[in-house]
Amino acid sequence: MGMVKVTGEMRALLEKGLAFVGTADRKGRPNLAPKGSMRLGDEETLVFAEGVGKKTLQNLRENPEVAVAVVDREKMEGYQFKGTAEIIETGPLYDTVAKLAQERGRPKPIAAVKIKIEAIYSLIPGPMAGERML
Repeated sequence: MGMVKVTGEMRALLEKGLAFVGTADRKGRPNLAPKGSMRLGDEETLVFAEGVGKKTLQNLRENPEVAVAVVDREKMEGYQFKGTAEIIETGPLYDTVAKLAQERGRPKPIAAVKIKIEAIYSLIPGPMAGERML
């Protein structure tokens, strides 16, 4: 399968919705955490600020595989993005994420997390629910 690219509709939902990040430690124990800072990095990546540095960050250090779900409750539609995370603690991307967090009144994050999107699934009720879209 070729490059996975996010559509304009997906971008809009990521910007207005609350994303939940699913991770697992090396033993497969799951964790789910809301990430209000989730944004599109480009057409193939997601980026969020990791401000707490507890379970999500610990899990990503052990196991970079990640799932992100974002849903519009009013429209009852959404998407799940699956990919591989990279923890970024210095450099231009970290600086951009830190600046955005601070502009929103949040503390400087511990890290920026960049997710290379490898698959996108529909969370829209109906015959395509749960189907891989890209």
